[in-house]
Amino acid sequence: MGIPHNPVIRYNEEEIELAALLRAFSRSQVEFDGHALTQKGWPAMTPTLSTRLQPLSISVFSELNRRKRELLEQGQTFIDLSIGSPDLPPPAKVRKALSEAVQEPEHYGYGMHGQPTFHQAVAEFYASRYGVTLSPQTEVLQLMGSQDGLGHLAMALLNPGDIVLVPDPGYPIYSASVVIAGGELYPMPLREENRFLPNLDEIPQEIAHRAKMMILNYPSNPVTALADTQFFAQVVQFAQRYDILVVHDFAYSELVFDGLRPLSFLSVPGAREVGIEFNSLSKTFNMAGCRIGYAVGKKELLDPLALLKSHLDYGLFLPIQRAAEVALTTDLSLLADQVHVYERRRDTLVNALAQHGWTVNPPKATMFIWARLPNGHSSQKFALDLMEEAGVVVTPGYAFGPQGENHVRIALVQPEAVLAEAGQRMGDHLRRRG
Repeated sequence: MGIPHNPVIRYNEEEIELAALLRAFSRSQVEFDGHALTQKGWPAMTPTLSTRLQPLSISVFSELNRRKRELLEQGQTFIDLSIGSPDLPPPAKVRKALSEAVQEPEHYGYGMHGQPTFHQAVAEFYASRYGVTLSPQTEVLQLMGSQDGLGHLAMALLNPGDIVLVPDPGYPIYSASVVIAGGELYPMPLREENRFLPNLDEIPQEIAHRAKMMILNYPSNPVTALADTQFFAQVVQFAQRYDILVVHDFAYSELVFDGLRPLSFLSVPGAREVGIEFNSLSKTFNMAGCRIGYAVGKKELLDPLALLKSHLDYGLFLPIQRAAEVALTTDLSLLADQVHVYERRRDTLVNALAQHGWTVNPPKATMFIWARLPNGHSSQKFALDLMEEAGVVVTPGYAFGPQGENHVRIALVQPEAVLAEAGQRMGDHLRRRG
């Protein structure tokens, strides 16, 4: 079985600048006797990617970033709705706890592992928000953001040829982590007519028998869907039948709208025997730059990831752990206030698009709108044209997998007035393009 599509890896600004410097340096090389030489006279090194990295691609995001930088240099400004990085600040108590903790001299050594008080805070949060009882000592694993765990889990569990069932469209790290670990991908299409839930009956038995993991994500990025207890119960039965580990990414657990309640996979009967769940403080408490998250579940299911991480890092900065503890145990009524902010932003942008001729489905959760493009537009071409001609940056749906084509993901990470302006620009752009 081959890899059905190249997952997309997003590079940050520093990596892009480094690549530019390397290209500039390569142009300064000279040749001697047919061999490239560096400025110091040594033969030029031409490193090649490992075979595990070769299937990866940065094409979609790289092209967007390249063109955006060119336009910025020409003086163009943008409304950037492409990245799901919260523009809201963490709660005041969290910022205060962080600023106080960094003043303590003893907080600058290696963290080594999650502090017991952090683990306790996670357990209390899960009990109060999702009705899930966890042992702080054995069923909570601290991570450098949930992506840290999701990115390394495949390395801890997969052998070459093992299959992982991944959502399509889905967050790029799901596929990338499997490719890097030498596993094989089997995409599960998420279709609107099935409420963006995978149809487990469509998975061939020979694939199910070879599968080692299934990755799910509800509330879902990018498709903004929610799962219900009935679907999760089906997942538990499927996992039990085929001995598959269910990996549930719950990073948007507290961005659920219109009075609906978030549903932890671990709250479903039988789920604790077959699955683990990843969560983060990035979206819930606007601590994305702090890079702190966690995985929860049975000790036996968390142990492989814990073993791998024990060889990779020395824990999180202690003041960040302290700030996270305060966030998880503070007055959680602020979460409802934050939901209302995103609801108003959603309604503002959905209404602005509708007024200018583009009808999109209002999301039930997350900080995104998953918008189908009218008239069968290519998502990458639409995103590039929109950036160049209207000054609005969105993410093409193809970046999340082939099933994302003819869609774009729009992040609700600007104030309402800016989103209203973006909606007008996008609507006008569509009318001009036809």
